[in-house]
Amino acid sequence: MTITRRTAVRFLAGGIPALSLRAVQPELSPGIEIEKGPFQGTRKSLSNYEIPEWFRDAKFGIWAHWGPQSAIEDGDWYARNMYMEGSPQYNYHVKTYGPPSKFGYKDTIPAWKAEKFEPAELIRLYKKAGAKYFMSMGVHHDNFDLWNSKHQPWNAVNMGPKKDIVGMWRKVALAEGLKFGVSEHLWITYKWFSVSHGQDQTGPYAGVPYDGTNPKFFDLYVDSDDIWKDLDWNESGIPEWWKRHWYMRIKDLVDQYQPDLLYTDGSLPFEDYGLSLVAHHYNLSANRNGGKAEVVYTSKRLQDTEKGIATLDVERGVVDKIWPRPWQTDTCIGDWHYKRDIRYKTPKTVIDMLADIVSRNGNLVLNFPLPASGALDPEELKVLSEITKWMAVNSEAIHGTRPWKIFGEGPGTETSAQSSQFNESKRKDLTAADVRFTTKSGSLYALVMGWPENQAVIQPLAQQTELQVGKIQDVALLGFDGKLDWSQDSSGLKVTMPQQKPSDYAIVFKVTGAL
Repeated sequence: MTITRRTAVRFLAGGIPALSLRAVQPELSPGIEIEKGPFQGTRKSLSNYEIPEWFRDAKFGIWAHWGPQSAIEDGDWYARNMYMEGSPQYNYHVKTYGPPSKFGYKDTIPAWKAEKFEPAELIRLYKKAGAKYFMSMGVHHDNFDLWNSKHQPWNAVNMGPKKDIVGMWRKVALAEGLKFGVSEHLWITYKWFSVSHGQDQTGPYAGVPYDGTNPKFFDLYVDSDDIWKDLDWNESGIPEWWKRHWYMRIKDLVDQYQPDLLYTDGSLPFEDYGLSLVAHHYNLSANRNGGKAEVVYTSKRLQDTEKGIATLDVERGVVDKIWPRPWQTDTCIGDWHYKRDIRYKTPKTVIDMLADIVSRNGNLVLNFPLPASGALDPEELKVLSEITKWMAVNSEAIHGTRPWKIFGEGPGTETSAQSSQFNESKRKDLTAADVRFTTKSGSLYALVMGWPENQAVIQPLAQQTELQVGKIQDVALLGFDGKLDWSQDSSGLKVTMPQQKPSDYAIVFKVTGAL
């Protein structure tokens, strides 16, 4: 085992044991113990996992992508980009606080005070808006834990708000009957935060090391031997000690809070370590639920999800068809971490995405980024209010539904199969010419993504053999109490529109007899 100069400095500086013992703990087995149960930490064993019904039924969740990077309110990846000379966040930081060699990320953490954080009130708002699960940030790439961490002194109980953020969220979410999730983004931190070990190349502070080079702060900035300015999102170059440390940190998170959903930002990391963590997560749940794992683990790599190991998560995107297994989109109404004066997604965009995703057998988890104070801003509250109004009328076509034979029709049905991740910005706006379908309890729901002029024509609901559409018995418009004038012929289902809209966005026809 080679000990680098920086590692030697680390030993002399007396770093925390989980990190500083890396040179003498290279193997997986010592201390890597998982809960006994039906799963072992192998792909073969985990292929027997089945996604629980609660996740299939939930369809909509809300996420608080919130932490010390929210303190500056200048958007996502602040902890990295403030060390990237010439980047907008670097320029802002230097102008506002001074160079990162003098005022580093560690010095911004006290500004995250969460002085207006009322998790019970927020969860009540999210539940009213139709969320069936809530997800807290656990740890982002900035290496700062939002719980009472056993392996990281840089955590929210010790500094910043000095509160167990994960624990507070969990308590109120479960009290309101929501499932509780937590996200971890830690595995790539070894590379992501390595830029804190650099220095300016130009200007008055050229050659002056950033504060991440100080061994006193290696437990925050990570004792990385290289600097990845061009970040490659893979495991190459990440040493064994960090993989082990990742395992111990996230296992502690799972042990303390036993989340219903554990989200990893990327693929299932570090093979044996990652598989052991997932098996531990599933076994804890199985032992509480008569041998059946009632929890979810997400991965963004198909290889981890096609054979039952994990649940597919598609960041800021939508898959191209009805997916054979339930899956999830994670996206945000704005930037991931709070950014002042940003333009948010409109309520229509959010509702159209929700309908589109659910029609393809998916769930939408939507991030409302909290500012440093912990209170939603007025524009976020407006978006949330509009979602709430729409759900009050139309949630019947969302919660507990299953896909139909096709997910929809119209010009917005095209999606590239090769670019599901991050494809939301490339998708066409949905209009009254677009329809999405869901089913539940013998009824078919046709979600029309706008208000048709005079008449709605839903072509796939023509009485036909290709989709085996039967003779329609009744058509109702959710939120409208009157009787509709409709007909079914060879060109489709035709509905004369009433005078008043029951919803400002997508409308829903409940169709009886077509299945």
